[in-house]
Amino acid sequence: MLRSLHRWPGLLAAVLLIVIALSGAALSVFPALDRLTQPSVIAGQSVADLAAVVQAAHPAVEQIRRAPSGRITAYWFDGDTPGAAVIDPQTGAELGSADARAVEGWLKSLHRALLLEDAGRLTVAVAAAVMLLMAVSGAMLVARRMGGWRHWFAPQRRGVSGRWHTLLARVGVAGLLVSSITGLFMVAATFSLTPDDAANPAFPNAVSGLAPLPAQELPALQAIPVADLRDLTFPVADDPTDAFAVTTATGSGYVDPGNGALLVWADNGPWQTAWEWAYLLHTGNGAALWGLILGLMVLTVPALAVTGALIWWRAWQSRPRLAGMVAADKAQTVILVASEGGTTWGFATTLAQALQTAGQSVHLAPLSSLSPERYRSANRVIMMAATWGDGDAPSSAKAALARLRAAKVPNGMELAILGFGDSSFPVYCGYALTLQDAARAKGWAMPLPLGKIDRQSAQDFARWGRDLGAHLGLDLSLNHQPQAPQTQALTLITRRDYASPEAPVAILRFAVPKTGLWARLKGQGFASFAPGDLLGILPEGSTLPRLYSLASGKKDGFVEIAVRQHVGGLCSNQLLSLPIGGQINAFLRANPGFQPDRSVAPLILIGAGTGIGPLAGFVRAEGSRRPVHLWFGARSAETDLLYAEELTAWQKDGRLDHLTCAFSRSTAPRRHVQDALRDDAEALRALVTHGARIMVCGGREMAQGVQAALADILAPLGLSPRSLKAEGRYAEDSY
Repeated sequence: MLRSLHRWPGLLAAVLLIVIALSGAALSVFPALDRLTQPSVIAGQSVADLAAVVQAAHPAVEQIRRAPSGRITAYWFDGDTPGAAVIDPQTGAELGSADARAVEGWLKSLHRALLLEDAGRLTVAVAAAVMLLMAVSGAMLVARRMGGWRHWFAPQRRGVSGRWHTLLARVGVAGLLVSSITGLFMVAATFSLTPDDAANPAFPNAVSGLAPLPAQELPALQAIPVADLRDLTFPVADDPTDAFAVTTATGSGYVDPGNGALLVWADNGPWQTAWEWAYLLHTGNGAALWGLILGLMVLTVPALAVTGALIWWRAWQSRPRLAGMVAADKAQTVILVASEGGTTWGFATTLAQALQTAGQSVHLAPLSSLSPERYRSANRVIMMAATWGDGDAPSSAKAALARLRAAKVPNGMELAILGFGDSSFPVYCGYALTLQDAARAKGWAMPLPLGKIDRQSAQDFARWGRDLGAHLGLDLSLNHQPQAPQTQALTLITRRDYASPEAPVAILRFAVPKTGLWARLKGQGFASFAPGDLLGILPEGSTLPRLYSLASGKKDGFVEIAVRQHVGGLCSNQLLSLPIGGQINAFLRANPGFQPDRSVAPLILIGAGTGIGPLAGFVRAEGSRRPVHLWFGARSAETDLLYAEELTAWQKDGRLDHLTCAFSRSTAPRRHVQDALRDDAEALRALVTHGARIMVCGGREMAQGVQAALADILAPLGLSPRSLKAEGRYAEDSY
């Protein structure tokens, strides 16, 4: 809901917001120009002093006005001919025409009313309301994505357009909030929708009638600094009953020209004071530096519109198309998808098409959009949920579980859940199991047992489809043909081979392929990546990619992975036999759940075997910004100590504060990495007490052993890997 509230008003009003933003940014320059070009007043100069120098230069002066920017204009009659000019407050001399700058006047009319008078003002008011909605919803989305308001300025792992959109939003949101709120207030005041409590004192009943004193001798005007002046109107010559009328930022009054006494005064009310502040904050008039800062913030609007449109376009294009799909309130079957890499959407499309062929009306949507109250014609909901990491939800479905627990179960509606995962992992289809438990607790009717698809097996999917068809009384044939991911060719530039007696290992380094500007803006290809992200490699003769954790980031200038040969492994054997200059077909997949945070707290890295790859990338990337401690397990110091040269160099240059290696097949005593952790229990507890984040990478058995060791080590602190994970201080990437 929040995402839709942010997306659609922004897309629909993008052009209008851009026009208003650009014109407002241009107008912010004029107060600064006035401040630079307008001579400053004399220190301590009063309104009486200003009136005297202007009257000396223009004896028939009738009015002096001072704009909040400091620009002073005088108006007079020369005989029957009116005159006006911008004047020097120090000498009263003319500096230029009083007529408004043509460009400035046109921009003001465009910005305030789109050159359309009252209809334009109302349109601008709607635009300001949309901008306010966008700023508030956008700030909430950024905070939610970053994990809370305290992580507001944490780095963002997204495509180029997504990163720029978030960065610009974080920089510009304060200015957009100020601009939209003050703009709405000023429009409301223009249409008399706010109380009018501006000072408007009645003309005094009695004026002294004495001969006028020179302006510089009038005490009441001497008490008002020029910086506070808004307007000074002189009394009519030869009229002993007239008086000076003076207006400042705080109120208005009348001054006796004969004795300089303040005859009457009235302060502005709170609404007028609020208008003065709104005007200053919205225009920068009276605060030129703030005006320029606000103008720069508002300039983010065009860029936000472009990057936001690119994000929407990319998401719209990446979602599979389902011809003949009906709206959610008209579908007999609603299919909801939770996918991390996008492959589950392909299975969902195959299922939807088969149901349509069988005569069913279908609606296909993300699981995050779960809203049972909208499915007024549905007989069933089918959730197709992939599991990410250690039983976690895909990043696109983080809020779905809460929606399921809060939703009211419609009468007569069935629920079927199909999980996607890898049976070799300890928590197989863990997220689907979590959804099932929550659905049962709410009382959903679930006539079919939880289905599980192992490693994207088309055979498992076909079997589950037959069970679903039998329950529905339909002949369902789910013949799913996985769509090969879009890949780019990577060229091998260097390799380091380790002749491990059990299985060869190599560190492979590929050149970063060139990425066009349009692809960079859309975040496609190899426009951006970091250590810990995943490199998908499509081996020859297969449509199923294999994933490897990256040991490098874009700023390193190369793509690097560590590979161990597996018996019968199609991809690993091809990689280990790849010659220099050889190519592979690969793609990137972000792995936001396995990235170091940006704090300066200690970083504990634990890995074994080729799991050292992303950990080495983290050490390389972190520099000496924070303490980094590495525990690494390998079989042999002679043949399996990957990155040995780099680890030594990083200790010398301060990137790596502590290194402990454990070898299970050589040296004495033989031990695994979890044994090394137990030996260093006191040091680990001290690091965790100081806020350390723990990151583990390697085989599943190693990861389980590390979890068990850390559970024992942290127990005296009342902590555990599970509790640290809940705090965002424990991350694991096992395989």
